[in-house]
Amino acid sequence: MSVAHADDADDYSRPTGETYHAEKALPSGDFYTGQWRDNLPHGHGKYLWTDGCMYVGEWHRGKTMGKGRFSWPSGATYEGDFKNGYMDGKGTYIDSSGDLYRGSWVMNLRHGQGTKSYVNGDCYDGEWRRGSQDGHGRYQWKNENHYIGQWKNGMMNGNGTMIWSNGNRYDGSWEDSAPKGNGTFRWSDGSFYVGVWSKDPKEQNGTYYPSTPTGNFDWQPQQVFYVDLSECVVCTCQRIPVLPSQKMPVWYGSSSEQSSSGNRTKSSERPRRRSVDGRVSNAEMELRNNGSGYLQVDDTESNRSPLGPLRIQPAKKQGQTISKGHKNYDLMLNLQLGIRHSVGRPAPATSLDLKASAFDPKEKLWTKFPSEGSKYTPPHQSVEFKWKDYCPVVFRTLRKLFSVDAADYMLSICGNDALRELSSPGKSGSFFYLTNDDRYMIKTMKKAETKVLIRMLPAYYNHVRACENTLVTKFFGLHCVKLTGTAQKKVRFVIMGNLFCTGHSIHRRFDLKGSSHGRLTTKPESEIDPNTTLKDLDLNFLFRLQKNWFQEFCRQVDKDCEFLEQERIMDYSLLVGLHFRESSCNNSATPTSGARTPTGDSRPSRGEMDRFLLDASKLASMQLGINMPARVERTVRRSDAENQLVGEPTGEFYDVIIYFGVIDILQDYDISKKLEHAYKSMQYDPTSISAVDPKQYSRRFRDFIFRIFVEDT
Repeated sequence: MSVAHADDADDYSRPTGETYHAEKALPSGDFYTGQWRDNLPHGHGKYLWTDGCMYVGEWHRGKTMGKGRFSWPSGATYEGDFKNGYMDGKGTYIDSSGDLYRGSWVMNLRHGQGTKSYVNGDCYDGEWRRGSQDGHGRYQWKNENHYIGQWKNGMMNGNGTMIWSNGNRYDGSWEDSAPKGNGTFRWSDGSFYVGVWSKDPKEQNGTYYPSTPTGNFDWQPQQVFYVDLSECVVCTCQRIPVLPSQKMPVWYGSSSEQSSSGNRTKSSERPRRRSVDGRVSNAEMELRNNGSGYLQVDDTESNRSPLGPLRIQPAKKQGQTISKGHKNYDLMLNLQLGIRHSVGRPAPATSLDLKASAFDPKEKLWTKFPSEGSKYTPPHQSVEFKWKDYCPVVFRTLRKLFSVDAADYMLSICGNDALRELSSPGKSGSFFYLTNDDRYMIKTMKKAETKVLIRMLPAYYNHVRACENTLVTKFFGLHCVKLTGTAQKKVRFVIMGNLFCTGHSIHRRFDLKGSSHGRLTTKPESEIDPNTTLKDLDLNFLFRLQKNWFQEFCRQVDKDCEFLEQERIMDYSLLVGLHFRESSCNNSATPTSGARTPTGDSRPSRGEMDRFLLDASKLASMQLGINMPARVERTVRRSDAENQLVGEPTGEFYDVIIYFGVIDILQDYDISKKLEHAYKSMQYDPTSISAVDPKQYSRRFRDFIFRIFVEDT
């Protein structure tokens, strides 16, 4: 690191805070030319090092900050964002060989979403972590072979799909850039091999299914490792020769570094822990990336709001992993085997115009899964079971309508990662499971619910096809596992989209019906956390949507409620999730309902929020109810109104990212609900209970929703 003493006498004769152009020949031999203030580069300037490195761009109080370009004598260049001397933000790096990376950086490291184009014609587009491919990404070789799936430390690792230019493909588990674990290899002619994969032939175990009786039975799976994958080598990233932060000079003599007598004083900037190569420590990386990709703001007096900081608890991953020994471990294996069979089964292409016969309740397929395997099913370690697909053509077409990739769907549910079981069953007694990537939720079903879904399936299909922005739950499959033996137990389940599958932490979640009886969380305030689902009488916010979003929201709620009313459905809810971005208030009153207010210390600046709203990639991911920027206003209930559904606005606002959708749409107004309505109406206000006629339920639900969602003026 060079040390530059820029202490010309005329600097001290200028007024503090004046910016002017300066040219500084430094004792180290380095040279700076550009804007200068308070004895520091400040504004736009150029710095030349004696070894040939050069920086041209923006400076802030002696540090590279903003847009700039750094070049190395080798010919490598970086152009993009800088923060405190680091490549940090969005930027493009071209190394001396010609390889190009364009994407996100955190403290000199590729970290976030980015694209790497190699000079040999290969290309990677996906997630990076600490300088290597890590997360979900796509790698395409120059011969048009390509891999889509999970990465770890620069290698294909996890669930993924390799597709060769000749039409062959492998779907399954990977480890160290080779198939490892459960997987299926398919040929372009329809033949396939399914089983357990390993480079060690002793661990390889599977079954080959030729497309014709005269298929190639001599094929050996080890050929995939030594022939098919021989040219699929992932290029490595060339090391950056010297990090820009290591080249930044220390400016002695600045107003922040030295007193009038020339002695150095303690800088106002808090020191940060770094390794010798400029990389951030693990602890600091977690602070910088607090689950949402945004920088946490220190809780200092300078950024504290009049109400105190908006404190947000870190959200923990929901549920318990179903590992070996768990009571539902075999059921999970059965489910994964069945899904893999259903989705992987060859089927003719279908149009979106389905025949009425596809919706017939008798339209279902049974498949037997013996433990030793069969002509159509692989051997497995679970007990023998039967598998049923309800209306398979309809649900396959729904997945197509919802733009769900078959390989991604299968990998999410059937990959090596186990499902997670939510801690307790819902009010209906159903159990819920989440896929490891949080994309899909699996719910066990009662027979009555299954009948309701099959009955309303034609109307549901037409509704979601006509309404691109529908808020009702997305269904992807309806299945049944029947265990053989004396028990003959049947477990029915439906696969749904998870509304809260997002990179943002959900800090508050509400289940809202528009009724008041029993609609208060029973947990003590000390136990309420980001995974607690709050109810109508817990709600202490108004949701303010931008004009265009609000108008679309009102139209869609009306359409969805009309559809549910026609299908005689009631007891549904609007599930709302909030990710708090920033707090700002119009008064200095102390919060009156702090127990229901999020806690934690993640408060991005207004500038970050503005950048979020203008970021094209964020705009592209927004849709009604998904990833929407909004504001919420705190409300308080009157002490004399015990069952007041909507509180009084306080003028305290918070910037949020909001998620919402209509859930629990499989309860029809059957005889049990009619009896429940009659019984509770004798004890409570009939308008306060959930069990009411679908027409009345729809009207009450809409009235409530349009009181808590308002246009942001």
